[in-house]
This record gives sequence, structure tokens and C-alpha cells, in this order.
Amino acid sequence: MSITPPKAGWYNEPVDKVELLWVGIALVWALIMFAMMPLWHLKGTQNMSNEAYRIHPEAFQAKVDEMVEKYKVGEEGKVQTPVVRPPAGSDVYLLARLWEWYPVLELEQGKSYRLHLSSLDWQHGFSVQPANINLQVHPGIDEVVTITPTTSGDFGIICNEYCGIGHHTMLGKIRVVAAK
Repeated sequence: MSITPPKAGWYNEPVDKVELLWVGIALVWALIMFAMMPLWHLKGTQNMSNEAYRIHPEAFQAKVDEMVEKYKVGEEGKVQTPVVRPPAGSDVYLLARLWEWYPVLELEQGKSYRLHLSSLDWQHGFSVQPANINLQVHPGIDEVVTITPTTSGDFGIICNEYCGIGHHTMLGKIRVVAAK
């Protein structure tokens, strides 16, 4: 048995006043939110301005390896992840791959850096905790964000985009130290 069509002329019935009121409220609210989007982007601090470029994953891996070789100051963790401390104002590379963020970054408080993010394999979510920074990291895309850490301490990086069976172990770190 099929669903029967509506009665002929159903579209000519008058709309109730309460329904019109709620449609009007929703429309006004949508227009307010639409007008606020550019203002939030220009005046607010929650939207990061960024750049994105196409890059081959192997080329990005080479840039990360070059940075690690040049600025390595130690190792951390069970798998001995390198800790790098690049100079202020430099390009800093952070690589996402199953299931790690590589390497650990040590940045100076109050100094600006150009943070390059990319993935070797899948789409990953870049979320810095407890700061409210969330970005998508894609293979073949070099996502560049200018950051200036304002608070010293250790900031955890988690992947908030499901990337496979080891997703829950995909952790990284950005360490912010007081400027000398």
C-alpha cells in the first residue's frame, strides 16, 4: 500500500498566526547571525586566519625532517619523539600521521611562529587543549597558521577527527616556555 497524496488545495489553506510568528522570529535571528559572521571574524579572536597550499606528503615530510635535524634539543616519551625549539619568527612544521603528532614543539611565549600543518595519510583534526583551537589537517594540503603563544606551559594536541583504530592514542604536545 502506498502513501496517499495530500488533499487537493492543501497549499491554499491559511497559515496560523503562531506559525507565522515563529517563522518570522527564525528569519530575523538568521539574518542577525548572518550579519554577525564578518564581525566575529574581524573583531573576535575565535577565528584563525590561515593560508593553505598544495604539497606532496613526501615534500612535507622532508621539511619536517629538516626542521627536526636543525633545531632538535632533546627527546620525549616512550618512542623518543624529538623535541624541537625553532627560533622565533620561523616556520614550524607539525606532521600528523597514524597515530601521532610529530615532533614535540617548544615555542617561546610572546613570540610569533608560522605553524605548518599537514598529514601523511588521512584527514586528522588538530585540537589544542586547553586552548580553543580546532583545525582540519588534510594530506596534500599545507595549512599555515600564524600563532603567538600568550601563556607558558604544556598544551596537548589531540586528533578530534576519527582516523582509525589507534585514533584515541593520537596525542602530541606544544610546550611554551617563558622568553629569555
